[in-house]
Amino acid sequence: MIEGVSLDQLRTFIAAVDEGSFSAAARKLNRAQSAVSGWIGALEDQIGVALFDRSGRYPALTPQGVLLLADARNIVAGVGTLKARARSMTSGVETELSVVIDVFFPTSVISAVAKEFANQFPLTPLRLFVEGLGAAYQPVLDGRCSLGILPPLPQPFPSLVSERLGELPLIAVASPRHPLALFQGRIPRQELTKHIQLVLTDRSDLTSGRDFAVASPATWRLADLSTKHAFLKDGVGWGGMPLHMIERDLSEGTLSVLDVDDMPPSGYMLTMSAFHQPAQPPGPAGKWFVDRVKALWHGTDIIGSEMSAGLKQSSRS
Repeated sequence: MIEGVSLDQLRTFIAAVDEGSFSAAARKLNRAQSAVSGWIGALEDQIGVALFDRSGRYPALTPQGVLLLADARNIVAGVGTLKARARSMTSGVETELSVVIDVFFPTSVISAVAKEFANQFPLTPLRLFVEGLGAAYQPVLDGRCSLGILPPLPQPFPSLVSERLGELPLIAVASPRHPLALFQGRIPRQELTKHIQLVLTDRSDLTSGRDFAVASPATWRLADLSTKHAFLKDGVGWGGMPLHMIERDLSEGTLSVLDVDDMPPSGYMLTMSAFHQPAQPPGPAGKWFVDRVKALWHGTDIIGSEMSAGLKQSSRS
């Protein structure tokens, strides 16, 4: 009667295989050898299959036993996972953590945090979304994401609670071949209006009719940052980019910093914060995620500070 198979029988079967004999399995399980032999024999009777060939000095798995061993391991592991997940739930750990990340935020930091998260919370699925502008706020506002790693927008969101994480430099750049990069002296703001500015478009309606850091009436709106990056390098317009994405371009000379009046060459400092709804504060996994983002990002800020210092020096020379 296969319905009567017990976990003890399956664990004993697995132990006999792993230890190499019934006597060794009995020692591992702190059972009498006769009990181990009896459980395995009863298991074979219940499933109607011989798991071991007992003709030699030591029992050897039959071909059928080899196949069923994998099933036994999966069943025992599945029960272990069930117990662990239940303990996690009773301890208050989220059953799932959904986070929306602003497109400007360093992917390397999020990747490192996600890798650690998998080890720290192996039973909590992590759902990550990358968006920009209002489309990054929308999942937090409507409850689809419990956390958002986001910059400020032209309009406030008083219904959300925030925790400051740090600042990200946003640099005005263009291709070295672009007229603005070839301009002699500091660039008057009026000069910017003569050239196409590349800006991100909001895939939500939250910032409809509002612009953020737009200096030119001639704008091309792009849906993703990687396309904007490619266009800038190809000389199609000018625009702002997060420093961490263009450090190599600046060092290799494929992008140039624009020295614009009233626009610091070291970049506008864009404050990044963790946002959530007041009624849905982060649980243990969410708090850990925010703390690790802050810690790892502060560790990488040294690079950004050095690059910013270099930008200031180059603007004076």
